[in-house]
Amino acid sequence: MAPEQAHVFWNGTFSAKQKQELLVAQLPHALEETLAELSTRNGSGDDLAPYLWFDQRYFLPDDILNKADRMSMAHSLEVRPPFLDHRIVEFAASLPASLKIRGSRQKVLLKELMRDKLPISVVRRKKIGFDIPAHDWLRGCLRPLVMDVLLDDSSDHSKLFRRDVIETYVRQHLDRRINIGYHLWGLMVLFLWMKRWNVQAGAARETTVWIQEKTGTYI
Repeated sequence: MAPEQAHVFWNGTFSAKQKQELLVAQLPHALEETLAELSTRNGSGDDLAPYLWFDQRYFLPDDILNKADRMSMAHSLEVRPPFLDHRIVEFAASLPASLKIRGSRQKVLLKELMRDKLPISVVRRKKIGFDIPAHDWLRGCLRPLVMDVLLDDSSDHSKLFRRDVIETYVRQHLDRRINIGYHLWGLMVLFLWMKRWNVQAGAARETTVWIQEKTGTYI
């Protein structure tokens, strides 16, 4: 894959080939247009900066901050991300990549600054993200939900998605021949959302444009 395609694929976005197999009709190239904006930033001499910019614009507000806000409020906590002060963000963006990542070391400058202020166990601790064990959940405790939503209810979306392809993906994942838990998770959430708000799958293009405009979801 092209670097910008690979950057979103690992996080659960279907590849162009998968979408061609999965969808009944060709859809607007919304994701491709978004990634084109990323590709134009490549070639600036800093291989890291374009992807940090992309994540700050899309992944940070639509995923990480969303989760932090929901989980903190669910436990009656007021959370403030101090590193998002625009002065810190602008300063960090001006730094060379060598002060951010060196080999497998991440947050290089920040850890250097905190070396004598935090316990060494904290400074050297591996990064811990907001990841979920989607692959295992969909094969285990959420397997009945996957079967119900993606297989039993797939006929409701036959004007948009091919049931036989969805079934193939589900079977291959459950049989551990492939790991596409994040992809199936996104598709399952989309189906549940359409059912919750009674979104009817009419003409493929019109329905998908409406979904993308209302949710910002790009399958």
